[in-house]
Parts: sequence; structure tokens; C-alpha cells
Amino acid sequence: MCGGEGTRLRPLTFDRPKPCIPIVNSPSIQHLVSHLSNLGFHEIVITLGYMGDKIEKELGDGSLFNCDIKYVHEKTKMGTAGSVKNAQRYLEDQNFLVVGGDHVTDLNLLEFFREHTLKKSLITIGLISIDEPSEYGIADLDVQYRITRFKEKPAPGEIFSNLASTGIYSCNPELFDMIPSEQTYDFAKDLFPKILSEGKLIHGWLARGNWSDVGNPASLRLAERWKLTELKSSSIAGDLAIKGAQILGPVHLGGSISLGYNSRIIGPVAIGSGTTIQENVLIGPYTSIGEHCNIMNKTRIFSASIYNGVVIGRNCTISGSIIDNSTVIGDRCNIENDTVIGPRVVIRNDVIVHSKTRIWPEVVIPENSVIKEYYLNEDFDNKCDGS
Repeated sequence: MCGGEGTRLRPLTFDRPKPCIPIVNSPSIQHLVSHLSNLGFHEIVITLGYMGDKIEKELGDGSLFNCDIKYVHEKTKMGTAGSVKNAQRYLEDQNFLVVGGDHVTDLNLLEFFREHTLKKSLITIGLISIDEPSEYGIADLDVQYRITRFKEKPAPGEIFSNLASTGIYSCNPELFDMIPSEQTYDFAKDLFPKILSEGKLIHGWLARGNWSDVGNPASLRLAERWKLTELKSSSIAGDLAIKGAQILGPVHLGGSISLGYNSRIIGPVAIGSGTTIQENVLIGPYTSIGEHCNIMNKTRIFSASIYNGVVIGRNCTISGSIIDNSTVIGDRCNIENDTVIGPRVVIRNDVIVHSKTRIWPEVVIPENSVIKEYYLNEDFDNKCDGS
């Protein structure tokens, strides 16, 4: 399911849909499709909405991922269950798996699918224990893994479980009989209460591993950290110009990278092709830097996500930030943790951006500014809640 606008991740989703946000320099949807294909799911149907053409462009017909991909377009928002109903013609002949297109995971979904098939359940919900379940649907289940209660986004006093729905479902095609056609209909809000009220079974599957629906910048950084942790060795895709610098792997380096005198890269780190890192630069673990970036002298970067064409000036500190395409940062700037800077932003010299703030696309931040709250651009929507 790839229909949402990704408003909670703005400004990163003005130029792309959420499944196309880069994680370790590749769109997140590519990581998901590769994972599913490696598990043996070779027939994939993708429901498209917001900027769906960009998702099609990234995945094509699926041949690069050893699978066959079909696309179903939504003219209007149909809800999660309505979206799947809209793709019924591709799914009605056998059991099928429903996965959010924004998910980043290493869960063994083949095991999940097989257990669902053995139970002959109408639907099985993937559940995972989390610390803050109030933003998810939660479930209570018995020793036979039958769900006895389900509550969407519980309020304080209603959190009877920390088992959160991952939004990953194994489904029997008989489920389509319970989903109305051509109207908005959700799994959690509408379908699950209906199934339980009719006395029918919903099973749960207790997931083990990493999972995120990348709902906010912090979860996006965490998902990238997981992917960088998977790097077990170093690789260089092309030529590397290095002069008196040090690399401690694992690192993945693209071609035509230049690393200046006395600079240090401490992995796991990924750097895209055509990027220049000047002298006395320190790049710490869990950092990804995109293509054709320029990192100038004496700058420090720690656990940050830097996209393509970004320029970072001299003697800057970038810590736990996400910086979108073609942004230019001046000298002696401090970009604090959990900040998001949109595309084509210009930040002048000696600027401090406080933690947990966001800067909208195409704005110019004057010299010596201190940014303590969201810095918006009236040419772009300022909504940050929702999908």
C-alpha cells in the first residue's frame, strides 16, 4: 500500500512520496521489495496514490528485484481496506500478504504467511511489542494467538497491551466479502471491529526483529541505522582519491569520491558517487551521504542523513539531522539532533538550528540566526499530521 501523502514527514515528502525517501541512498520501497523477493514473494501488487508515478519509476516491472509488479491506481483515498479491495482482481485466487509501502523491516514474513495458512484464519495481524503503543492499534490475544480485543490509537487508561499492529496482514480472499466496494474503509477502524462483533476469528502473529512504518523523522533515522548496521564489509564501487586520510569500515563508497588530507570516516557509513570530502573532516558512524555532495574543511558529521547535491561549509557540526537535496549550508553552522532541512534551502554562515525543528523547502536563513521553531515557506502546505 503506497497511497499516503506522508504529511508527518514533511518537508521530505514535498518532492517525493514517502516510499521514495532515501535510506542508505536508495528509496525505502526498494529495500522492502528486495526483502520480500528474497523471502520468496515474487508477485507484488502496489496500490498507488500520491506521486505514484515516482514509485513506478523506481521499481519498474520488478524484474530488477526478481519479481513481477502490478500497479493499481486510486483516484480518491479509499482507506487501507478499500485500497486492497480496489486490487481484488489480482488477489482473489489465493491467500495474500498486505504490507505498508513505507515499512522498513527484517521480519520473517514468509514464516508469518505460512503460520496464517496453517491456521486457516480469515486474517492474521502481525504484532510487535513497542514502548509507545498509543499511536498504533493494539491487540490482546489468548494462548492460541486468537485476538480477543483490538483498539485503534488507545487513550491513557485504554492501553491494555503493548502489542502494536504492524499494519502487516496475512489475508484469506474470503475477506473481500466483508469490505464494501467504492467507499473509504479501513482495516483497523472498520473491518477488525466488524469481524470481532460477528464472532469470527482474527489471529495474531508475534513478530521478532526490526520493524518501522517510518512515521516521523526519528523513526526514519532509526530505520537507516538498522540498514547501516547490516553492512558487514567495505566496498568501493569505483575510483577513490584519498590523501593522508583514514577509513575504518564497514563503508560503502560510490565511484569518483575524493577524501582529503587528515579526514576520518568511521563506519558504518555509506557515501554516494561524486562526493568530495575536504581536509580534516570527521564523519562518524551511522551516517549516509548522497551523490555529488561537498563537505568542506573541519566539518564534523555524526549519525546524519544527507541527500544528493548538498554543500556543507567549513567548521560545521551536523548531528542526527536529515538534510534534503541541493541544500547549501554556510560556514560555522551547528545543525542539532533530530532536525529536518528540506530541499533547496540556503543556510548562511554562523547559524544554529535547534533540535526537533524543521525547515521548509527553498527558504534562506540569514547569517547569525538561531532557529528555535519550524521555519515555514508559505508556498508549501504547513500540515504535519495525518498519514
